[in-house]
Amino acid sequence: MIDTVEQLAAEGAARIEWIRSRMPLLAALREEFAETRPLAGRTIGVSLHLDPKTAVLIETLATGGARLVGTGNHGSTQDDIVAALQASGLHLFGRRDDTLEDHRANLRRTLEARPDVLLDNGADLALGTVEHGFAHEVIGGTEETTSGGFRLREEGTDVPFPVIVINDSRIKAIGENRHAVGQSAVESLMRITNLQLPGSRFVVIGYGWCGRGVAQYLAALGGKVGVVERDPVTALEAAFDGHRVGSLEELLPWAEVVVTATGRPDALPAAALPMLADGAVLANIGHFPWEIDVDALREGATTRQVAPAIERIERDGRHVVLLAEGRMFNLAGPGPKGNSIQSMDLGFFLQARSLERVATDRGLAAGPQGVPVDIEHGVARAMLASMGAVR
Repeated sequence: MIDTVEQLAAEGAARIEWIRSRMPLLAALREEFAETRPLAGRTIGVSLHLDPKTAVLIETLATGGARLVGTGNHGSTQDDIVAALQASGLHLFGRRDDTLEDHRANLRRTLEARPDVLLDNGADLALGTVEHGFAHEVIGGTEETTSGGFRLREEGTDVPFPVIVINDSRIKAIGENRHAVGQSAVESLMRITNLQLPGSRFVVIGYGWCGRGVAQYLAALGGKVGVVERDPVTALEAAFDGHRVGSLEELLPWAEVVVTATGRPDALPAAALPMLADGAVLANIGHFPWEIDVDALREGATTRQVAPAIERIERDGRHVVLLAEGRMFNLAGPGPKGNSIQSMDLGFFLQARSLERVATDRGLAAGPQGVPVDIEHGVARAMLASMGAVR
């Protein structure tokens, strides 16, 4: 039992050590950054999942000369990792059991440090600099997620600094969103529920890169997969990939498990909830807990926690099961969490190179934009070399 901060930090440090030993791209970058110090004098504001893999990214940026201050994302913070980062002198904070208001306070605390570079998940910091009136002091940042990319383009038109949207990268789409999220979502579903996959019926809402990955890995393990996708060309792709394609009305009564993967609010809205089969399991893989209308699901119902991250919701003689309170169940659920180590080594190498570009190239245009092509190609070559795949 962990009963002291020192013990908690020691446990976190041991976990980080294991992850660090399996991230060769970031290891090479730390050696380079120790010499070049491209982030010297910069304060990087951080809002991201605080786990052992992100800790290695944070170490790498600190090696490059940056001062880091920030918080975890709501519901995914790992307390031993925060303790280990704090023990090493870094200004990272947040707890696993933080309420949403606690998390908002952590974001405000991060913004009060007046960072001039942002490492953002979900665009909370980028939009927060505009709200708090110091966006003109920020030279740029990165945004990791699908949801954050949507917010920047739809709400963030006043952001006066460049934001490299890592999620626009083909490397991120293929390596992390498709293969890593697909693998971790299926692994987490099996670990949390212990349900059988072969022969079971799954509906994936959204056939972007994450949805593609979830559907691919479910089908690879014998699941029957249906896809709800509003874009007709992408829906055609899902059909060519061998999945059943239909509307919510057509597929929800058939589904035993429903996974939302859109990055958008109300992917599974209140109006669709009566369509669910009795006993259906609901899970969200999107960044924000807004894809499933959890409030409508619980309204007037009897709810009880039947196992870690498993909530039974009963109404009118029927029930559904909600995983991880509608949060990212591969990060908010119990046990080992998140995308594979190698995929995050790749993704965080891309992230660090993009932050280096923001910090050193004042010629970037303002607003959200894709990863520069030369960075993408360089990162891809580095990953191929690390895999021994270069001919």
